[in-house]
Amino acid sequence: MSFDIPAEQVKELCRQHGADLVGITDGSPPASWPHLREWVEAGRHGSMRYMADALELRRSLESVLPGTQSVICIGVNYHQPVERESGQAKVAQYALGRDYHKVLRQMLKRVQKELEQEYYGFDWRVGVDSAPIMERDLAHRAGLGWFGKNTMLINSQRGSYFLLAELLTTARIEPDEPAIGGCGTCRACIEACPTGAIIFDQNRWQVDARRCISYLSIEHKGEIDPELQSLIGDWTFGCDVCQEVCPFNQARESQPLRAQPTQNADFLARRDFGSLENLLEQSEEEWDTTTQGSPVRRAGFDGLKRNARINLTNKNSPDQKSRE
Repeated sequence: MSFDIPAEQVKELCRQHGADLVGITDGSPPASWPHLREWVEAGRHGSMRYMADALELRRSLESVLPGTQSVICIGVNYHQPVERESGQAKVAQYALGRDYHKVLRQMLKRVQKELEQEYYGFDWRVGVDSAPIMERDLAHRAGLGWFGKNTMLINSQRGSYFLLAELLTTARIEPDEPAIGGCGTCRACIEACPTGAIIFDQNRWQVDARRCISYLSIEHKGEIDPELQSLIGDWTFGCDVCQEVCPFNQARESQPLRAQPTQNADFLARRDFGSLENLLEQSEEEWDTTTQGSPVRRAGFDGLKRNARINLTNKNSPDQKSRE
């Protein structure tokens, strides 16, 4: 088969614009769509109605870009060592800097613009965790990583602290081979998950969003089940526990640290969300200023206050004090 654009040119261009991982796959339907359907039918998406509403759209890339022939998948490292003081808002690493949606979209838009200037007559569409695209499925097929038991994509050389984005095109570009790897008998993430959100069902590992701290602290609206509130601990927005304990994000005697700190200035531009008490006292105007251009806005004004209140309750509980 002849191809319209050289794959190596595409990959080098993506790296020049900041991608740490690059791979290419074709436009065929995602193989894991039936698993997503079963997950939604079991109610494990919680109150994320958009997952159910867009379920059929995720079945094929034709709903996103008709005539898709190739998908350029990129992974961008956001990992950075974090030292947190007691009583401060505890935010997942990916949300410490600029909103990744904007960062990765701009990155791929620049790639698209350069390719359009040289190769004419093709359609393009950027996806960054917003369009109904099964990103991990595509990224796995493009060789960026394999599915861990925590359902995150893991790269054997770089770990899992990377964000995904895609550039769909009607141009034909030579695809890569899918990534190969696995967790073996390791159960570190399963045993470390505070709420037991990682489960084995339908002959595969899944995350029940209804128990996941990231879901509870970001997507869930309203009050949180009291049973789960104490298990949230001090996480104010998101959660990194399953990544923190993953061997692929840690150094070994014979293996250097795979999850290298990011060099991306957008993610290193740390935002100070202040103390939990400060979050509770903030006016909506102050909250708007504090969270401007940050993924933390996703939790909303009321949601962030709810989380801070839960964190403070947990911090002052006898059980928490005994652990400290």
